[in-house]
Amino acid sequence: MIRGIRGATTVKANEETEIIQATKAVLEDIAKQNNVVPDQIASILISVTHDLNATFPAKALRLIDGWKYVPVMCTLEIPVPNSLPRCIRIMVTTNTNKKQEDIQHIYHHDAKQLRPDLVK
Repeated sequence: MIRGIRGATTVKANEETEIIQATKAVLEDIAKQNNVVPDQIASILISVTHDLNATFPAKALRLIDGWKYVPVMCTLEIPVPNSLPRCIRIMVTTNTNKKQEDIQHIYHHDAKQLRPDLVK
């Protein structure tokens, strides 16, 4: 079964190191909380708000052992007025036997307000 696992985080500043580290932390939590290994991942889509352009957050994957060949793409979020600033959103599409209600979606920092119903 193919499932999507959502994740998001925010950063305090538009700085390369902070963007990469925040993205890496969410990806690692997604993998750990859902028992996902790189070979199970079909692809990852990462979006950022318009105020984040210091780097590609996809660089974070290359810092995680075994994730070298995981397909990843970055894109811009829709610039909705009054939306959460400095936000990185992640969608991991993976093969899993888990039911949708058993998927652990991961939200860090201010991104927890995006889906309080999914934050545990």
